[in-house]
Amino acid sequence: MDVSIIVPVFNEDESLPELCDWIVRVVHAEFLTYEIILVDDGSTDNSWHIIQTLRSANPHIKGIKFQRNYGKSAALNEGFRAAEGDVVITMDADMQDSPDEIPALRSMVLDEKFDLVSGWKKLRHDPLSKTIPSKFFNWVTSKVSKVKLHDFNCGLKAYRLKVVKSIEVYGEMHRYIPVIAKWAGFKRIGEKVVVHRPRKFGTTKFGGLNRFINGFLDLGSITFVSKYGKRPMHLFGTWGTLFFLLGLCVSVYLLISKIINTEFSLTNRPLFYIALTAMIIGSQLFLTGFVAELIARNAPGRNNYLIEEKIGFS
Repeated sequence: MDVSIIVPVFNEDESLPELCDWIVRVVHAEFLTYEIILVDDGSTDNSWHIIQTLRSANPHIKGIKFQRNYGKSAALNEGFRAAEGDVVITMDADMQDSPDEIPALRSMVLDEKFDLVSGWKKLRHDPLSKTIPSKFFNWVTSKVSKVKLHDFNCGLKAYRLKVVKSIEVYGEMHRYIPVIAKWAGFKRIGEKVVVHRPRKFGTTKFGGLNRFINGFLDLGSITFVSKYGKRPMHLFGTWGTLFFLLGLCVSVYLLISKIINTEFSLTNRPLFYIALTAMIIGSQLFLTGFVAELIARNAPGRNNYLIEEKIGFS
């Protein structure tokens, strides 16, 4: 199969028919074999019925329905599991991403040998309450991750199939997929300026401040997991050892002072309690490292979602 198009769906029943028709026109014009995977993330409108209707008219359209709302990352992760195309394209269901970008994105993956190509909405049709936090978020993420992209959160992306089969996405981490891919060993990450269209139907699902804060918390999680997820003792053990040695050295200094000067009082010295606290913290960090190692080596899969129904999958 040439291409898999994955579309997370949450209350987008008005846009789905037009979006799917547009995608089909584009892939037919390019003579591509394809599948469209629509992942209904617990919609409360008529989205699933629309997906069923579209599937009955086009066998290349497939649907996955979550039993409840899990979020965009969960929808993408299930889509990645199901995808079969040599190139995987993701896009939002609100029609602000243009399917006309599919051929160029696919060409960058196949012809220019990129592992991942991220869209860049250079000209955005969003309110300032969304664009200003987004610019700040992208700047911070680029600095922290060393991945040079302007728009991490653009839903329009293209991947080599091996990439989506090698990564795991959960929480709010869909916006960090380029970072996750880089730390998984996929170094060729590109960017393409894409058209960002005004929303035609419905209202934005942007979660405001809460989503913004959660995004930065997830960035911290990804940074930690990517560096220390397989070797947590390297982090906790290092800091635990440093704190313990610091406390031990201060304690030895105080003990020698006591031996030299018998009138020297240990318990009246704030330094004594600082040393004691440092040794306790060091021991706790060291033990935390051991426990984290046990968890890391025996952790079950984290991405298990209740799926109410699937259509189009054998």
